[in-house]
Amino acid sequence: GAMSVDSITDLSDNASELLEALQLSHPHELDPRRSRGKKKPLSLNPITWQVPRIVDRCCTHLEMHGLQTVGIFRVGSSKKRVQQLREEFDRGLDVFLDEHQSVHDVAALLKEFLRDMPDSLIPRELYGAFLSTATMEGPAQLDTLQLLLFLLPPCHSDTLLRLLRFLAEVARHAESSWDPEGHEIPGNKMTVSNLATVFGPNILQKEKPGEKDAVALNFEDSAAIILVLQRLIEHHHSLFMVSPERQCDVLRRLFQTDPDVIEYLLRRK
Repeated sequence: GAMSVDSITDLSDNASELLEALQLSHPHELDPRRSRGKKKPLSLNPITWQVPRIVDRCCTHLEMHGLQTVGIFRVGSSKKRVQQLREEFDRGLDVFLDEHQSVHDVAALLKEFLRDMPDSLIPRELYGAFLSTATMEGPAQLDTLQLLLFLLPPCHSDTLLRLLRFLAEVARHAESSWDPEGHEIPGNKMTVSNLATVFGPNILQKEKPGEKDAVALNFEDSAAIILVLQRLIEHHHSLFMVSPERQCDVLRRLFQTDPDVIEYLLRRK
């Protein structure tokens, strides 16, 4: 008599909200180095990793070809080539980005996608709540950010994690280094602060760009956006990990409301 759950939409609204908070609870599933050929272990979340193809392709391309590019995200691109790539993705084509694609074009495409999403990556209804964390410090700030991240829809949450993981890797290559033979490897100069300045307004939006009522951000909001995104980049791994205690609390609550569902999920676990 246990129910079968193939997607999160098959569950009741009450169960869905609770299960969404568990979507990133299995650290092994977040490891990008895991072999694709091996059978994946199942977590409590019955839905799959939801990242738009354009975001994953752009991040992967830049990780492979752009980490040593000085001023990545700040150097101009070809508007014609960016528009062409955008139209190909919009038509649903399986766009392949290789070493022949300009790093700056792909970087511009990623920024455009985030800027022009119908609802920003961090939904506008949570804009004020996220900005309020800028005045907090230490564990209280991180705890509050984590609780707010749990409120994101699965696609937004998965996509934000993919982006933050990528931005952290870009920042890791900001400074110059040297190879074993003593040759200098130039840094890209994009520190966490620089990246937060570039991406913050695209991820945290008070109004949709171009709306008649949209007003320029004041200095306080701009500074808060940059600070919040810095914290998200710096602590993305721990912020997106559900603690065992919180997971057990959700499981206990589900046991009271949907025992059939919890029995099914624990068997999968």
